[in-house]
Amino acid sequence: MSDDNKDLGDDLNDMLDDAKDGAKKTGDKISQKAKEFSNEAKESAQEFSDGAKEVFEKSTGENKKVLAGVLAIIFGCLGIHKFILGYNKEGGIMLGITLVGIILSCVGVGVFVVWIMSIIGLIEGIIYLTKSDAEFYNTYQVGKKPWF
Repeated sequence: MSDDNKDLGDDLNDMLDDAKDGAKKTGDKISQKAKEFSNEAKESAQEFSDGAKEVFEKSTGENKKVLAGVLAIIFGCLGIHKFILGYNKEGGIMLGITLVGIILSCVGVGVFVVWIMSIIGLIEGIIYLTKSDAEFYNTYQVGKKPWF
């Protein structure tokens, strides 16, 4: 009986070695496939990045014109449209005046201050949207005209 146990043990060890070899081969295949997938993902990301850069470089003032115009009409008193166009100082001024107006609205005077800032934003938004693309680009992005 001990020879049978010994033969059975040897058979089990052989099967275990075969299982280890199979697991190692499968692990190597999985590792190779993961590297291929990773390389494909890197290539796709690079192509996307290159395409996005190309679109960004070719974009005109049209995108900023519409965005700034709509934001000026909707959120004009906050000066968000000024920040979009790169006029940080003017945007900060509008935002600061509006915040002071909101605080002073308890007294009643602040309502008029916020209302005036909203009217300024509305007027600027209408001006932005009624200009042609070239005129908007030359006036607000090249010429850097901050108000009206």
